Amino acid sequence: MTSLRMAHPLIFLLMIVGAFGTKWSVKYNQQEICALKGSTVFMNGTYTHPEGLTVRETFWTIDSNQTPDLSKNPDYSGRVEYFTDEQKHFSLKLSDVMEKDEHQYCFRIKTNVDKEKWLGKPGVNLRITDLHVEAPEEVTEGETAVLTCKTTCSLTDPTFIWYKNGHPLTTKTIKNNQLHLQTVSSEDAGSYSCAVRGYQHLHSTAHNLTVRYPPKNVSVSISPSGGVLVGFSVDLSCSSDANPPVKNYSWFKEGGTPPVGSGHSYSPLQSGSYYCEAQNEHGAQRSDLMPVNLNAAGVGLCGVAVFLTVFFWKRRKRQTRNMNASNCLNTGLSAPPPDDDSSSAQDYENVMQVGLRAPPPDDDSSSAHDYENMTKAGLRASPPDNDSASLHDYVNVPFLSTEKQRPPPLNCKLQTDTVTLVMTSNPMAT
Repeated sequence: MTSLRMAHPLIFLLMIVGAFGTKWSVKYNQQEICALKGSTVFMNGTYTHPEGLTVRETFWTIDSNQTPDLSKNPDYSGRVEYFTDEQKHFSLKLSDVMEKDEHQYCFRIKTNVDKEKWLGKPGVNLRITDLHVEAPEEVTEGETAVLTCKTTCSLTDPTFIWYKNGHPLTTKTIKNNQLHLQTVSSEDAGSYSCAVRGYQHLHSTAHNLTVRYPPKNVSVSISPSGGVLVGFSVDLSCSSDANPPVKNYSWFKEGGTPPVGSGHSYSPLQSGSYYCEAQNEHGAQRSDLMPVNLNAAGVGLCGVAVFLTVFFWKRRKRQTRNMNASNCLNTGLSAPPPDDDSSSAQDYENVMQVGLRAPPPDDDSSSAHDYENMTKAGLRASPPDNDSASLHDYVNVPFLSTEKQRPPPLNCKLQTDTVTLVMTSNPMAT
């Protein structure tokens, strides 16, 4: 009985140590690994086996019952690499890990003796996580905000990197996995994400941080700029930057206490300097003064009046050279006919009958027929310059050769409605 009792511990010891006196062992460097989704994982360790055995095959498995080779699993195709050396170190490299890779991974050893094989249990537990930012949705300017880069498991000695709108943040306070925004301003609003050093390409999903603040950069624009004419108006427009948007716009005139208007735009009725005040639930801000000059309307009207006066005066001067032909007939000298609506072909005919030479009147009352009657008297004259005369009529008029004599010049003054006209007689033909 005693020998039998002693035999049982011996059999147990042989099972552990092996037939050749050295025990089996598999030791893993880490038995819990937390990895980022999309990253590469290394599982390392060492092993021993009884002396006298020759290792024929080593591999990794996730199925402790059937112990299939992980490299032959279609779900791991192209993502698995094994490493071993003569010092009995082993390693598994698993690339592009994903949620479905969360298993317990065990190292398997086979020797030249079919019954002498080993499975290193318990194995390495792999957990997969991604990154996400935990932060308030909104914060008011002047407050403090803390943003946290969260994971579902504990990464090994991670160094967190923060990004704003895709650019790394280097001037903010980072403590472990937290970003601290001290005294938040409107410039802190934006899209934030985080990553782990060494895996900067594996960003978290972006988190949009909204900052509430009172109106800023309040300004006034004017349309049209400068002075305006009577009957036209000036429009003032107020703009600002605020979150939430401005609720009320109020308009004030410099030196006045009560507002003179409200709304995004305002049309002043008096000259002066105006400003607007923009307000939302977090505060208010005023714009700079905008001068408005409505007095320029009088200058504009005066300019138009002067222009019109000069224009019509010159026109009247050209068109209204009224002259009574009988005042110059008794002088026996030729004189140009009045070039206005008061003279006619009849006046011209009376002048010609006394033997004077003069051009016909340039108005609508003369015609080729009148000109023909004048020239039949043996007088020389230029044809009428109107639409009823033509080159044909002028050519058919007979001209008489006369002896020219130049009388002394004579000034003849006629008083018209608005202009005194001074004329010098033309050479007379006989």
